[in-house]
Amino acid sequence: MKNHSSKSIKIVFLLIFSVTVIMITPLIGIKFLSLSDVFSFNETANREHTIFWKMRLPRALMAFSGGAVFAISGMVFQAIFRNPLVSPFTLGISAGASLGAAIYIWLGFSFTILTFSGISIFSFSGASFSIAIIWMLANMKDKIATTTMLLAGVAVSFSFASLIMLIQYVSGIGESVRITRWLMGGLVVFGYDSIRSIVPLATGGLLLTLFYRNELNLFTVGEELAISRGMNTTLVIRVLFLGISIMIGGTVSLCGPIAFIGIISPHICRLVIGHDHRYLAPATFLFGGSFLTICDTLARTLCPPAEIPVGVITSLLGGPFFLWILIRRPPGSNHWI
Repeated sequence: MKNHSSKSIKIVFLLIFSVTVIMITPLIGIKFLSLSDVFSFNETANREHTIFWKMRLPRALMAFSGGAVFAISGMVFQAIFRNPLVSPFTLGISAGASLGAAIYIWLGFSFTILTFSGISIFSFSGASFSIAIIWMLANMKDKIATTTMLLAGVAVSFSFASLIMLIQYVSGIGESVRITRWLMGGLVVFGYDSIRSIVPLATGGLLLTLFYRNELNLFTVGEELAISRGMNTTLVIRVLFLGISIMIGGTVSLCGPIAFIGIISPHICRLVIGHDHRYLAPATFLFGGSFLTICDTLARTLCPPAEIPVGVITSLLGGPFFLWILIRRPPGSNHWI
């Protein structure tokens, strides 16, 4: 009972920390905005008011939602595959979204449908195509094997990455630079149109994960034990894979492929709060969102007036963290998480 209370307190602390991050980071920039400017409506403070409410706050909300999606997706896939190195990018979903964006830029399109940009539509279509291929390969047999699904995702990821390189090679310099820039991830937004699209994805992902929290706990112990407890593992894998994959595809289409959030966040939260997904899921959601928000603040403030793509920051942090996971693994151990 005491242990559960301690974990609940940690989640409350993470919630307070997340709200603080969302409110403080928009104030930080080349010009540090004061609260008097932000909440003032007089003419002299109008510029600062617009910067905060139309640019920096939406960007912070976008970063938090995107980070939460990537983090909780990584947590779910790591539980299903029992491998801490699995992330939303391992399964080829991000590669499919990137391929769609690369094709859009290569063809020179420029259009918007409703509030969605053409590149977001192409990106989501590419992610959906990737999901369909992995789903088809994984369902070639009556029972879905997690190993087959993982290998199918890796194969799709490499194939799409090769096609992206081919497109970059045959593109002009301008298109090639745009493709490279998009592949680094970006969170530049103005207004709240994108927020209205990404927040439901993040909320839906959290609710789906919490609904299957007990099943995820059984998966981490072993698929055989889950079956012995009467769980329909095939159905659970299908629901989680499709639900999380669609969530990732929509998020990547809005903010680009931002790597390593899905690896770093679940591991840090496991160290702090344990392996029980009843507590791990909300903790990972909150930490992942806060982590990407802080990384994005660093990306736009480290080299003013230039802006570093946030994917560069997360990759610089994620590479050493990836090696740390490998080093700390017990010798000869097959238990990863």
